[in-house]
Amino acid sequence: MDPNALPFDADAMLLGLRQWVECESPTFDAGAVNRMMDVASRSLILAGARIERIAGRMGLGDCVRATFPHPTPDVPGILVMGHLDTVHPIGTPIPFRREGNKAWGPGILDMKGGNYLSLEAIRQLHGAGLRTALPITVLFTSDEEIGSPSTRDLIEAEASRHKYVLVPEPARPDGGVVTGRYAIARFNLEATGRPSHAGAALGAGRSAIKEMARKLIEIEDMTTDSCTFSVGVIHGGQWVNCVTTTCTGEALSMAKRQEDLDRGVAAMLALRGSSNEVQFKVTRGVTRPVWEPDAKCMALYETARRVAEGLGFAINPQSSGGGSDGNFTGAMGVPTLDGLGVAGAGAHTLDEHIQIDSLAYRGKLMAGLLMALT
Repeated sequence: MDPNALPFDADAMLLGLRQWVECESPTFDAGAVNRMMDVASRSLILAGARIERIAGRMGLGDCVRATFPHPTPDVPGILVMGHLDTVHPIGTPIPFRREGNKAWGPGILDMKGGNYLSLEAIRQLHGAGLRTALPITVLFTSDEEIGSPSTRDLIEAEASRHKYVLVPEPARPDGGVVTGRYAIARFNLEATGRPSHAGAALGAGRSAIKEMARKLIEIEDMTTDSCTFSVGVIHGGQWVNCVTTTCTGEALSMAKRQEDLDRGVAAMLALRGSSNEVQFKVTRGVTRPVWEPDAKCMALYETARRVAEGLGFAINPQSSGGGSDGNFTGAMGVPTLDGLGVAGAGAHTLDEHIQIDSLAYRGKLMAGLLMALT
């Protein structure tokens, strides 16, 4: 099967993708995520899939599992896996727009564009009367942007029933794909001080915000070449005339090797208050294990490389930071290929955009890979 013969149309795909992008779906707004799952479910049904809606947990949104007709539906097949939650709060000033070969919008790169081109690849194969050797399942999840705390068990259970996992997260800057991901740990931080009236008795208080500020610098100064640390969220205080009792935060650590992350985790958990008059506590949050490519993963990559070569472009294999749900499936030993989505830049920023033509040529890559896997 020559994927070049399939009539992918990037402009037509962009029209469909626009509906997905304009249905904003920040992780913590379960209602918004569920509306996005409704939109995606309709698209999947129209493409011929059977839909299962999986209720959300922990106050987060639902997930959707879609299976496509196949003569051997019970054999281990191909899992196409992506998330439909985004980091942009509703109303963030990044409306959908197009200029030349670029299109902007919340979540258009990370990763609605990749999810949409994957569905288009399945539609194109069906429209051409082509049947894959293996059955295809699509799993859209709702909380990847916060580490997948409510869906990891679902992801791992689904992956264990499949022969391959394809993850259409954004392409790497050079157009390459991801064959491994760094380990990532999240942490919850809490500083506790002593309240007092900031105007009448400032000296009697001990500020939790001040303690958090000290610890923020200490944490980020722990960064080395082998393990990074950053504090991305801080909440503290309610009244400006009160010395703050409690301040909370969230931190992230990332390492290329699991042993380096383990040392980083130990260092974080050992942090204590800077004096006896304040307390500082670190608790461990969601952790993504390191995913290192094995022979089966690289064999999957080689299949994709040959497909891309036939389409006239190269896809270099590489390990990457910025974890994905591929961390879980790759670490399980299920052959996983990540970074199969659209080309673009600016993920998680107000400049998040895609290269429109990549919807078509990387859609052909996905279609060719789906047909090549046995």
